[in-house]
Amino acid sequence: MYQHILLAADGSNNAIRAAKEAAYIASLIPDVEVEILFVVDLSKVKEEVLHSQNHEEIELKRKQKLMPVQQELTEKHVNYRVTFVNGDPGPTIVDYANKNSVDLLIIGSRGLNSLQEFVLGSVSHKVVKRAHCPVMIVK
Repeated sequence: MYQHILLAADGSNNAIRAAKEAAYIASLIPDVEVEILFVVDLSKVKEEVLHSQNHEEIELKRKQKLMPVQQELTEKHVNYRVTFVNGDPGPTIVDYANKNSVDLLIIGSRGLNSLQEFVLGSVSHKVVKRAHCPVMIVK
């Protein structure tokens, strides 16, 4: 069964829905650990810096984004840890999952329509195509 579940989260409503599924699955498995992976999108760092007073404020805002995700896991009494990494979300999530013996990767869907996904690509689509472990996309 699953021992290491990776939950890719950014604090969005989709990530919270994914956290609910991760919490449910993990609550059914003894000794499982959920790792919340927050990818600091390098294309958005400049904006964060411009709207913050200092580095500590930036880190606090990132941690606050994850509070609802952590709450979902805490309510189900699930062991978890939080990891922050820098990079482009899609490739970074895939690289992290492939290098860290992940048994299941759970990610929220952004809800793009077919044309938007074709033109823009979605993080979840990129992850599904390249990850070496099972991936659950939560809508």
